Formats: sequence, C-alpha cells, structure tokens
Amino acid sequence: MTTATDIRIVPATREHIPFVAWVVLAASRSHLERSLWDFTIGDDEDAVLHYLEVLADTELVHWAHYSLFLVAEVDGIPAAGLCGFFENEYPVETLVAGGAEANGKVGRSAGEVAAGWQRAGSIANLTQTHEPGAWVVEHVATKPQFRRRGLLERLMQEMLERGRQQGASVADIGVLIGNDPAQRAYEKSGFTVVEEKRDAAFEAAYGCPGARLLRRKI
Repeated sequence: MTTATDIRIVPATREHIPFVAWVVLAASRSHLERSLWDFTIGDDEDAVLHYLEVLADTELVHWAHYSLFLVAEVDGIPAAGLCGFFENEYPVETLVAGGAEANGKVGRSAGEVAAGWQRAGSIANLTQTHEPGAWVVEHVATKPQFRRRGLLERLMQEMLERGRQQGASVADIGVLIGNDPAQRAYEKSGFTVVEEKRDAAFEAAYGCPGARLLRRKI
C-alpha cells in the first residue's frame, strides 16, 4: 500500500532556524569543499552551523535571516529552502551588521573576525550587478534524500510569486561556475545567464574560477 506524500511550502519560522543554517551552508558550499562560512568561521562544521543559527536570528534582518526564507516540508520534515529579497532593502551592509551581532553573541574576537575575512574575502571580487528592482533569490539547497522530487521547482514558483506580488518584474539568481546541475535547474525555471565574473584570487582560495548571474522575467 502506498501512502501519499504531503508536501507543503511554508514561510520559515524560528523552529526552522537549524534547517535554515544548513541551507545557507550547503548553498554557499555549492559543489566545493569549503565555502565563505567555512573559511570565515573555521573547519569545525558544528561551529559553523552554530554560528549560522545565531546569524539567522539576529535582531537586524539580512539575507541570511530566517524570516526571508521559504521551506518545503515533506511529511512535516524540512527538505528544501531558499530566500528572496530586494537588494535595496537588504544590501550587503545588513549582512555585515548581522554578522557583527552574531560575532558578539558567539564570542568571536576582532582578531578571529579579521583572520576569517582574510581567508574568505576574495569572494567580494565576485559581487554581482543586480538590475534595479530585481527580486534576488539566494541560498537554494535541498537535503540529498529529498532531491529529484520537484521541490526546487515548487519553491522557486512560490518565491517568484512572492517577488511579483511585491512589485518585481525580474528575478536574479547566482551560481558558481562548475555547479552545472544547479545552473540547469535554474535554466529549467526560466533563468538565463546575463553576467559572468572570474577572479584569480577567488580561484586560488576556493578552487572555483568565478560565478554567473542568471535572470528571468516574472
């Protein structure tokens, strides 16, 4: 006897914060061994995830904050997630400020913060140019055991509709060069590449030549 699977797309709540932390880390790692957060916080994955949980619940909202996420639940289990926002409302400065708050809460010293950014900072060379008013989709990840179930497509549709309802006419999403499955999934959702940035310092640190920006009308 087959039991029907219950799939729900829900706004993230504080109960989803551990899952949101995992999504942020998995999405930032992409197809690489280490991400911005691994370089920034260190090699202890539990410590990285704890930091991201604290970051997801800071007083200041930013684009790693749980409140900007949608979550796909399968039979009540968080399975996939992503976030969406307008860059003018949540620019990178809000993430920096949220990071400062999280640093204080977890007890990272100024020296640790500086050393982390020295390891990770070349990612800033890949800053993407979003069209004014674009709805930016970020932090897209699905738990391995829930892949190939169409969760990303459903999440993306819901997130793009959220942007459309807030007045956006285009959406942007980024992908690291070499993450071909993610790029194909975004292209399947109607996105096309509009920009590519490569950087030698980023490649030396992360083992990836750069990133692409994809865009679509909504």
